[in-house]
Amino acid sequence: MTTATDNSQQPAKAKKSFKMPTVYTILFIIIALVALLTWIMPAGKYDYIVSGTDQVIPAAQVLDYDGGERLLPIPGTYQELESSPQGVIDVLMAPIKGFHRAVDVALFVLVIGGFLAITMRTGAMDAGVAAIVRKFRGREQMLIPVLISLFAVGGSTYGMAEETVAFWAVILPVMAAAGYDRMVAAGIILLGSGVGVLASTVNPFATGIASGFAGLPIGDGIGLRVVQLVVLIALASWFVMRYAAKVKADKSASVLADIEFDDEFSHMKEDTGEFTTKQKLTMSVFFGAFLIMIYGVIPWEDMGITAIPTLFWWFDELSTLFLTAAIVIAVINRMSEGDFIRTFMEGAKDLIGVALVVAVARGIYVVMDNGIIIDTILNWAEGVVTGLSSGVFVIVTYLVHIVLSFFIPSTSGLATVSMPLMAPLADFSGIGRDLIITAYQSASGWINIFAPTAGHLVAGLALAKIPYERFLKWVMPFVVIVFVATIVVLFMGAAF
Repeated sequence: MTTATDNSQQPAKAKKSFKMPTVYTILFIIIALVALLTWIMPAGKYDYIVSGTDQVIPAAQVLDYDGGERLLPIPGTYQELESSPQGVIDVLMAPIKGFHRAVDVALFVLVIGGFLAITMRTGAMDAGVAAIVRKFRGREQMLIPVLISLFAVGGSTYGMAEETVAFWAVILPVMAAAGYDRMVAAGIILLGSGVGVLASTVNPFATGIASGFAGLPIGDGIGLRVVQLVVLIALASWFVMRYAAKVKADKSASVLADIEFDDEFSHMKEDTGEFTTKQKLTMSVFFGAFLIMIYGVIPWEDMGITAIPTLFWWFDELSTLFLTAAIVIAVINRMSEGDFIRTFMEGAKDLIGVALVVAVARGIYVVMDNGIIIDTILNWAEGVVTGLSSGVFVIVTYLVHIVLSFFIPSTSGLATVSMPLMAPLADFSGIGRDLIITAYQSASGWINIFAPTAGHLVAGLALAKIPYERFLKWVMPFVVIVFVATIVVLFMGAAF
């Protein structure tokens, strides 16, 4: 005899919930979508002029030009070229080619990993953090606006972005020991430097390059940008401090409450005892390396400061700096050669994933460049903003640059390709070219606060083991606030 099945006795089927893909998958999807665009959008180029000369490179010859000079696109000269659609093989090769173009950044990340491991191995970090916490006990929230302001000044003056990856090792343990979660550290570093870059004042990689292409001194428009910087620092400090207070009062309020972290940052000792002379010397070298880094990357000469020499350091020199600092720390702590190599390699191994994220992100630009659609996108933008009133024009310029920034995450790269075209358009709308520069760097800075194409962002989150989707959910209210605030600033700039 057949009996009916009692469904109430059957275990309920677990509902499948959507799981956000990893940042690697997101970046691969973006690469694939950009490759698809190369099949849909026409390929094309502007005629270019060699910077500092009158030599014109016709659009058809730009791809073959192998000179070392900077090329500037000439408005109104866009023409379509033979299409160069990117296929499956090109998509798969994009991260590999991206790694070639980002090898200096990737190597820097690995060296930083080794440097951090050596420092953590000495125990000086634990002791130093304990000393800081004891000093600021009961006043931990005072650290948040101070640190955000420092990162913002760095972003505003010299475009501090990739360099922030190294600072996670300093901020994470301090915030953890103060009773906050890792998202507070992310807010301090990413929002601090992010609003700084967005409101660049004398940043040579954004304001400087853009001003040069627009034919303006770097100081033009600095008043409005200083106001913007102060407003955004205040907003960032309020946003992070509000969240930090809520998390400290109730640990379950953390957006990371369900994640158990198991790394060097989650194993801080409760009582490290005295902060010894050797440990103080170790931390002096540790922080000294960062101070030297800051001095080395700031182009003082380009900012009109000639009293001190400009080193023009970049990633090769920075990697050498932190490798040297790791060796000095090992010597101070009498670490054996075998122990040093083993610890350094373990630290570098921990950040291999971070280095790969940077390479995959760089692959997006590789596909666009090989597909010859960068100038096509720029030509579309040129057509959109032509003929608008001053207030609407600057807002549309801001929105157009947001789109461009997603495809060209490099601030200097975006300035190079867009400003020679966009700046002259301001002359037809009755506004100053300096406002176009502010719109451009605001757009580039805004999207790099949260976009997965921002290498320093995904690298920092990977280092802290914070899932990108958690950060995105947490930061979106702030992103909306900054978007609105920036539009208000730009509209006021056009009106007055």
